[in-house]
Amino acid sequence: MLFRLRQLWQPLRESLWFVPLLMVLASLGLAYGLVQYDQATSASGIRQLPLLFGIDAGGAGGMLNAVSGSMLTVAALTFSLMLAAIAQVSNQYSPRALRNFMRDGVNQFTMGYFVSVFTFGLLVQGTIRSGRADKFVPTTAVLVGLLLALGGVGALIFFIHHIAESLQTGTLVRRIMAETEAEIERLFPLHFGQELHPEARAAAEAFAAAPAGWQPVLSTQAGYLQYFDAPGLLAWTTRHRTVLRLERHVGDFVGTGQLLFSVRAGMERAAPDRADWPADLLRYVSIGRHRNPTQDVAFGIQQLVDISLKALSPAVNDTTTAIMALDYLGELVGQLARREFPDALRSDGQHLRVLVRVYNFPAYVRLAFDLVRESAHGNPAVLRRLLRAIALVASQVRDPSRQPTLRQQAALALACAQATLGTDYERAEVQGLYDELSPAWA
Repeated sequence: MLFRLRQLWQPLRESLWFVPLLMVLASLGLAYGLVQYDQATSASGIRQLPLLFGIDAGGAGGMLNAVSGSMLTVAALTFSLMLAAIAQVSNQYSPRALRNFMRDGVNQFTMGYFVSVFTFGLLVQGTIRSGRADKFVPTTAVLVGLLLALGGVGALIFFIHHIAESLQTGTLVRRIMAETEAEIERLFPLHFGQELHPEARAAAEAFAAAPAGWQPVLSTQAGYLQYFDAPGLLAWTTRHRTVLRLERHVGDFVGTGQLLFSVRAGMERAAPDRADWPADLLRYVSIGRHRNPTQDVAFGIQQLVDISLKALSPAVNDTTTAIMALDYLGELVGQLARREFPDALRSDGQHLRVLVRVYNFPAYVRLAFDLVRESAHGNPAVLRRLLRAIALVASQVRDPSRQPTLRQQAALALACAQATLGTDYERAEVQGLYDELSPAWA
């Protein structure tokens, strides 16, 4: 149930319409409640505070008309600013960075605020009666409408400041890094079942490597594998006494009819009902039209790589932005360097149940640095910063077996500098920095 709710919540959280819709519905309830309150208490309010509650029907209608008109105008301005900002983020940084911008709570709230105040003003204005027999002015509701309009002035100023702040490179890459950091903290090590006991590991590895006996489970739709229900899959395999092998990484594109899982009877020689496998297992995965960082640390790294590549393209040629993205890449990969990666073989405490497919440390290093190095040909500043980022990662490594990967990346960066830089001065600078930092990855 929680997995299904998460599948429904994720697209709503990243939409620009859900929060404004909730706020409009809230404004409907607020308008109705205040009008009902005014029907019972407006007379006493006028007697106690005539300056606040003593407005006549004409004045109340004019005020609400002005509030509604101005809020609609400001709402249109807000949408225009939002579209302009989205276009700039897509063109200057990366289309994949739009997701962070669209799910920003301040942007969603501000858009909803102006639309909901407009709705509130219209509804309250429709309840005003100026006739002698049925004269009614919802004075409390009119006063609340005025306060909401004044709040809209502050909301507009803050929204403009927030948009300007959000478009800065440092803010954008810091958000991507913070989101990816949270996933690293949650996933490494991945608490997915239990590790096999050493005495049972050899038999489990031989069992998993055997090619016969595996039954395919194919995808019924096309899209990106966004996340899977790890506890649900482990419970399913335990219940059916099977072994399940994930055939795709989270973030991979899966086509219709493409292999998604492989399943076979467990080592205890159970005989499960194979007819139920596809229908049951597909409930435990989410396949969508785009990637998201949930269970997908590689996607967060890819976003920073995309920003760096965009900045290094001839059309943009922004070395400073590329360097900033590279700095945060070094920080993220450095956090991975400190982490214990999950074992591929997971058990229920007794038997092998799931074969996990995860990226290893060299794969993350290649993802973070390879494309940036290839795009940095002839750029001494980026190549020097690349060496510093590699040294930052190397300083965080706790497992000596990971050092050769970083040593190779540093050698590739140096070779790129020697082959593509145009002057001896630039090549000597990179060589000197390499010699200075080499103890980190030695």
